[in-house]
Amino acid sequence: MNLGMTILQLREKMGLKQGQLAENLDITQTYLSQIENNKKLPNIALLERISSELSTPLPFIFFLSLDEKDIPAERVPHFKLLEPLLKKFVHELID
Repeated sequence: MNLGMTILQLREKMGLKQGQLAENLDITQTYLSQIENNKKLPNIALLERISSELSTPLPFIFFLSLDEKDIPAERVPHFKLLEPLLKKFVHELID
């Protein structure tokens, strides 16, 4: 799961600077950087605030963060086939 990269991409898509989002979340820019670089994992309360600030439902953030390592080996071929279409659909829903 690449939660940090998803948060980074959504933040940039909204045109927010890292410092702006950190300030809105009442956390340090350093901590947000660590989250975006997958060095720290935010708790659920912070994830809910991030979700709100990024105007993206938390389940969508989780879904966009999925990668092959999160999928059982026997289902990876299906995941590879469906992932691009489903992620495109989710992005269209949040645009």
